[in-house]
Amino acid sequence: MAIDVKLNIFEGPLDLLLHLIEKNKVDIYDIPISEITKQYLEYIRAMEKEDLDVMSEFLVMAAELLEIKAKMLLPAPEEEGEEGDPREELVRRLIEYKIYKYASNELKKQKEEAGKSIFKQQQIPEEVLAYREEIDLAQVLEDVTLEKLREVFQFVMRKKENKIDPIRSNFGEIKQEEIKLEDKMIEVGEYIQKHRKVSFFHLLEGQNSKEAVVVTFLSVLELMKMGRIHAGQNEIGGDILIETLEQMV
Repeated sequence: MAIDVKLNIFEGPLDLLLHLIEKNKVDIYDIPISEITKQYLEYIRAMEKEDLDVMSEFLVMAAELLEIKAKMLLPAPEEEGEEGDPREELVRRLIEYKIYKYASNELKKQKEEAGKSIFKQQQIPEEVLAYREEIDLAQVLEDVTLEKLREVFQFVMRKKENKIDPIRSNFGEIKQEEIKLEDKMIEVGEYIQKHRKVSFFHLLEGQNSKEAVVVTFLSVLELMKMGRIHAGQNEIGGDILIETLEQMV
């Protein structure tokens, strides 16, 4: 019985063989080579005007099938070490082709599905873009407690008080220009970024007034809260080190 199909629906001889195996619902590991070869040859005879280069591939496979069929008709050799099932190499090639064909079809489906998708430019409200997750102060401070920071702050403040001249302190006081927190934050942030890691004690000690110490202390806390700097200790009871979390420009 002739097979009423055209060659151009198959991608090659292996594709045709796989089609015949699936159509006959036979086990690919136990191909009835005689019946499959018969159907394969009927298909080739049914072909009319086709490209000779394409035809040659199918004729080569036809020759291989006839060779396998002939080997299977011959009695099995009694000598040890002879080749096993003549269909083994053909089965391996068919399984390999089937895997590639399945993968190719899956990729084609994904391409077709992707072609149905329409993308548009993001339209996220400015309020959402401007949102920043709150910094976990406990994580920023790690093993440094606020109590430890307070102790350093109070110690520096006491040292500032001890430096006051008891006589000259009674003279008229010259008011210094007000120190703004925003300006001090910029100053402290740039200083820490420049040095990468500084001592919290020395940072406060370097201020020239109690007001500057207070504003510097507040600046450090704000910069921690913003996630721009990090505080830590190399050892329990040791100096508190302030480290920048920003990249150098």
